[in-house]
Amino acid sequence: MNDVITAGVDGTPESLSAILWAAHEARLRHARLRLLHAWVLLAPEPVPHSLEELEEGDQNYWPHRMMEEAVTAVRTRFPDLPVEPVLVPADPLEALQKAAGASDLLVLGSRDLGPVSRFALGELGLKLVAHTECPTVLVRARPGIAAAGQDGEVVVGLGLHGPCEALLAFAFDSAARRGAALRAVHGRHLPSYAYNRGGGVEPVLAEEAARDARQELAAALHPWREKYPDLRVNERVVMESPAPALLHSAADTRLLIVGRRHRRRLPAPRIGHVVQAAVHHAPCPVAVVPHE
Repeated sequence: MNDVITAGVDGTPESLSAILWAAHEARLRHARLRLLHAWVLLAPEPVPHSLEELEEGDQNYWPHRMMEEAVTAVRTRFPDLPVEPVLVPADPLEALQKAAGASDLLVLGSRDLGPVSRFALGELGLKLVAHTECPTVLVRARPGIAAAGQDGEVVVGLGLHGPCEALLAFAFDSAARRGAALRAVHGRHLPSYAYNRGGGVEPVLAEEAARDARQELAAALHPWREKYPDLRVNERVVMESPAPALLHSAADTRLLIVGRRHRRRLPAPRIGHVVQAAVHHAPCPVAVVPHE
């Protein structure tokens, strides 16, 4: 554990929502909050300057100003939280990826496009989600709503087709820290044997497949229930495609957690369709947790 949460700063409303969410998370974890802004044209500063020392036309004026505004927003709401502002003369992708390697969590803002396409995750965000070794949280701007003050359950999507210990550890810990219930959602297609020759569903066989899925989900959660005996855990199996099954459970959710499996044999990391659906369409903060 690094006891550091890093949030990207770029002066947008989305960035501010992410910063406040990260500050709330840092307080829950008793961690330091690192605010990072990276710009390749940032002029070298052998001696760090304050905003008062710079004129508006100075090359570094606006980076310093947006950082000061971010720090002020955090300290206004979380006056006792340790905050570390960092300005880096580097490519944002490289700087954030490097910072993620020394952080327990990376938090980024994501643009809100309305009720149809809730998230607009740019190329930078997609690359970071696919490459970072620590969990990454995407937070969208919510005017008039404090990003850190949401209610509701914590929801985790489980695939059950391989080990997912890191994902479950993050989900149970996140729910416990918030004093929230955890809802574990598993979606899967009906197996071919549950359909008759006419293409209809055989109810008995469909229920048998659902029962098997519920047993698998219960088995995966059992050791974690024992580790967190006071945490309320709700199990939900939906016999449909995993992505819509998860999104249907995302309404009124405090945090949606999905996993990204390491695929080290591939030439380049990538995210699957469930993660794609979650980060583009879920109406709540989304945590993407890399795991084996």
